[in-house]
Amino acid sequence: MFTVYNIILYLHIFSVILVIGPIFILFPLLNKLKYQVENQESELELIRFVLRLSEYAGRVLIIMGILLIWLGGWKWLESWIVMAVLLLICAIIFMERIFSPAIRKIESEEEESRIILINKLKQYVIYYISILLIAMWFMIQKPVLW
Repeated sequence: MFTVYNIILYLHIFSVILVIGPIFILFPLLNKLKYQVENQESELELIRFVLRLSEYAGRVLIIMGILLIWLGGWKWLESWIVMAVLLLICAIIFMERIFSPAIRKIESEEEESRIILINKLKQYVIYYISILLIAMWFMIQKPVLW
């Protein structure tokens, strides 16, 4: 039997999939951009779409997480909640400060510096995925740190 809590939990899990999953498509897209100077608009638009999808799914993730904490009777100062929230805030800041400016620079740069920017963007994607996976570990394992 589905309860409100279970429905919110499934929405929360589905939003995690939408936040992390599509980010992995950025690797082949960035590889393609590295060697494609002309007609790169469709790849850049797809990258923007993936980042926007991840951003909006992240909002659903946070809202559903808040509801799960409230309905589940968890305390806001539990160590795993505090750490997951801090990491998600880092991920949001990282996404806003790093990805959009990097994509704008890729559009405007000549080929040599564009390749360097694309390689940096790949590193940023790895950092972003790492932050999200660590936050997910805290939510799943619920370690008691204090």
